Amino acid sequence: MSFTKTHSCFHSLFLSLACLLPAGSALMGDSTPALTADPKRFLSEVTAELSKQWPDNRTVRIVCHGHSVPAGFFKTPKVDTFNAYPHLLHVGLKERFPHAVINVIVTAIGGENSVRGAERFGSEVITHQPDILLIDYALNDRGVGLEKARDAWVSMIQQAQSRNIKVILLTPTGDHRADMNDPDDPLNQHAAQIRKLARDYEVGLVDSFQLFKDYIEAGNSLDDLMSQVNHPNRKGHDLVTVALLDWFSVDEKN
Repeated sequence: MSFTKTHSCFHSLFLSLACLLPAGSALMGDSTPALTADPKRFLSEVTAELSKQWPDNRTVRIVCHGHSVPAGFFKTPKVDTFNAYPHLLHVGLKERFPHAVINVIVTAIGGENSVRGAERFGSEVITHQPDILLIDYALNDRGVGLEKARDAWVSMIQQAQSRNIKVILLTPTGDHRADMNDPDDPLNQHAAQIRKLARDYEVGLVDSFQLFKDYIEAGNSLDDLMSQVNHPNRKGHDLVTVALLDWFSVDEKN
């Protein structure tokens, strides 16, 4: 399949997935409170760089930090890097900003939680000097609990902000073992905590958890989005990617 045809199919699938969400629902989820970070302005400095042409442009770096989902694990042990959201985000950004030089770096490790991720944050994340940082650990953070997870996320957010790195937090994608409609379910609790962190620290948020719930509430099956019990498939990654791309508004003047 040609490069152009692949991108066309990719764009069409995004549109079809968006149509499956309930009428009137935002890509970031109906139940997500308004964020202090304005999606149209939060990344304006970065998108201005992405809109530049040679010889005025520079490499824009995006680091995807987290567990098996951003690492590209589908049905374990298969790792399908090119159908996971870090790569799909890269493809989508190149469609939107054709003159940009973009380096998407995946520092995610399968099976890891945010406590371990915070321990190697300086040596394996900050060292890349990213413009944007994505953090996605909630599926595995159930093993360490809310308090330890919060401390780890706060540590990473604060270190990034002290270096003027734009942070986007991701709530968890779906898991067949979770009761996604029970507010007391640990996965729901971690999702709520991440939303609060996004508000408290005025950073970006992609509410993957709400997107998956919206899809189910529209009369669809969670199975459609999953490659195994706790890993999304390409369709699940597409939902996350569309929401990520919403943060990258195009400056019509460029």
